[in-house]
Amino acid sequence: MTQSGSRLPFPQPHLDGYRLEFADEFDGDDLDLTRWLPTHLPQWSSRSQAAARYRLGDGRLVLQILEDQPPWCPEFDGATKVSSLQTGVYAGEAGSALGQHRFNPRAVVREPQPPARLYTPLYGYFEVRAKAIADASNMIAFWMIGYEDAPERSGEICICEIFGTDVEPETVRVGMGIHPFRDPELTDDFSRVSLAIDATDFHVYGAEWTPTQVDFFVDGRPVKSVPQSPGYPMQLMLGAYEFRRGDDSVPPSSELTGHYPKEFVVDYVRAFRG
Repeated sequence: MTQSGSRLPFPQPHLDGYRLEFADEFDGDDLDLTRWLPTHLPQWSSRSQAAARYRLGDGRLVLQILEDQPPWCPEFDGATKVSSLQTGVYAGEAGSALGQHRFNPRAVVREPQPPARLYTPLYGYFEVRAKAIADASNMIAFWMIGYEDAPERSGEICICEIFGTDVEPETVRVGMGIHPFRDPELTDDFSRVSLAIDATDFHVYGAEWTPTQVDFFVDGRPVKSVPQSPGYPMQLMLGAYEFRRGDDSVPPSSELTGHYPKEFVVDYVRAFRG
């Protein structure tokens, strides 16, 4: 099975019959814009306001949070900073409430987006090899959301979500599971799984999504299973986040700590289809 220290060949034993369908090893000097949109849910803000800060080098993608980076969507998400990539976008006209992952009930489309489906799979195995950020104000995540061309196609598969407050030298709590949002066929099944790993080193976080369930893996080891499944195409989301003190997303005692830039280092993203 895949180990945390190196890139090893696939398939893993539990992935017999799968084929590699999408892979970005980030080996070039520029982000592959045929695979990724370098902006976070731009319909609720704008492509420029929500643009990701990142660099590539030495076969790595580094998503950055900068000290002078403006909040991505201050009207609806306060002081939160985001540097995120996604593999699709869908939204309605300006002023409408139609759009992917409407995270705030007050949110309306501020900048209409041309629809894009760079990669929107239905079922498969998906993984990232990455390092978390050990900073109380930060979070990193690799997740999937419904393409949401219909409101009920809005579920989320969270493959990994790691808050800096949950990172210790030899242990970490990794958030994973399913959120239904407006999908009436799903129920919320999300938990933070405690693992004896150093999350600031490279580890592989993955999920196998089938028509009946979603199984979650860390370094090839099964750690959680959810007996339900979104039944529509979803897109990949990969991001680094910073929450300011007083934001409900972090404990009130959290302070902005560490030195900028805050960096979410990603070795690769891979997706397999059965």
